[in-house]
Amino acid sequence: MQSTSVTGTRNVDAHLTDDRSSHVYYGQETAKAIANFHISDTRLEQFPVLIKALAYVKLSAARTNAKLDLLERTKAQAIYKVCKEIIAGQHGSEFPLDVYQGGAGTSTNMNMNEVIANRGLEILGFERGQYDKLHPNNDVNLSQSTNDVYPTAVRLAILLAMQPLVDALNQLANSFEERSEDFADIVKLGRTQLQDAVPMTMGQEFLGFAVAVRDSINALGEAGMACHRVNLGGTAIGTGINATEEYQSAVVAELREATGIAFATSDNLIQACWDTDAFLAASSALKRTATRLSKISSDLRLLSSGPRGGLGEINLPPLQAGSSIMPGKINPVIPEVVNQVAFQIIGNDLTVTLAAESGQLQLNVMEPVMAFNVLNSIQLLTNAATALNEKCVSGITANALACMAHLENSMAGATALTPVIGYGRAAVLAKEALASGKTLRDVLNNQADVPREAVERALDMKELTRPVRLDS
Repeated sequence: MQSTSVTGTRNVDAHLTDDRSSHVYYGQETAKAIANFHISDTRLEQFPVLIKALAYVKLSAARTNAKLDLLERTKAQAIYKVCKEIIAGQHGSEFPLDVYQGGAGTSTNMNMNEVIANRGLEILGFERGQYDKLHPNNDVNLSQSTNDVYPTAVRLAILLAMQPLVDALNQLANSFEERSEDFADIVKLGRTQLQDAVPMTMGQEFLGFAVAVRDSINALGEAGMACHRVNLGGTAIGTGINATEEYQSAVVAELREATGIAFATSDNLIQACWDTDAFLAASSALKRTATRLSKISSDLRLLSSGPRGGLGEINLPPLQAGSSIMPGKINPVIPEVVNQVAFQIIGNDLTVTLAAESGQLQLNVMEPVMAFNVLNSIQLLTNAATALNEKCVSGITANALACMAHLENSMAGATALTPVIGYGRAAVLAKEALASGKTLRDVLNNQADVPREAVERALDMKELTRPVRLDS
């Protein structure tokens, strides 16, 4: 395969010295980037949502250029067809670039331009590399710069990737709500600082988990709104050089129509070119969500601890052997893996924060590492939420007898007595019970001056799971 410059002079693409030359669509700029950025084993093709998003941007640009008579209709149609193929999931292997790359995403944009151009040439009946017929830069990249195309594509990729995450979180919240209903009548001991506190129902506890997950869904939605404002049409630094005013106003509308997402042009394209606040907002919301799921997972581990020497208030589904030496041991492996995912996402967020701060003047060149970390966090969190729902929460059962035993042996009822006998007297009685090994009920039964009605109400643990004062 050979390539042709805009003047028609033929030259051999740099990457065509290997045996893949007969079946690749990317060209010499992509080959240079492959050689320059051999940093990790993580490739752009592992993030098809970003490839799809970039194809949507290229499709929208081509249609806009054609409507404005800036691009020949036949070329635009070829570009459109290739973009639709890429959006449908074809040609993923043509994007072999390392996710770590210098150039603010230029290599990724060039990769897309070359793939579209060479596949478009085939559609038009020409050989790959005949760039005088369809050029990666002059035609595919017309009216564009990496600096407006790439960040727009990343925003779109985040929005596309968020939907499966939101779906997974909704299903997880549903499972917590179902467990809440199942456990509504199971009274148990609430705890603060890992110490006995006051009564609650397990249904209340699990409903709290569900509400936390739904709050996180709302936070992700709010963060996603920042991704609706794009700098497409601003080209290199936001001034719009090499693009017309008509193009600027039309291309975002075209992207909106192509994706069904309510994109709008940023109020100031100069600021929008370097400001990566949308990535920060998305990453922060992901961190918050991961932190919540991690806390909930840690609670599930504690509540299921045992089976004989721990709290043992719930049973997690037994998934696999927990030890190579201790027979019968079962570990809370799904909550454990959610904890680990959260640690990674928290680290990803720090990377995004540092990268967002590290831009200079009119551009932030660190966008590739921000894109990788945000998309990686979404992918990890989606998988973790799905596993937590399907392999853990949906199968949790409760140990009502263990819950009641903990409650009966606690001093929880002493708190309810404080409005009747005062904090000091209640504390004395609680300490007496603890020191003697007696239950609070036994100690209270020997207190003739404590009203019997108050004692009975203080020991009615279900009654104490709602707002109540015993002196009223």
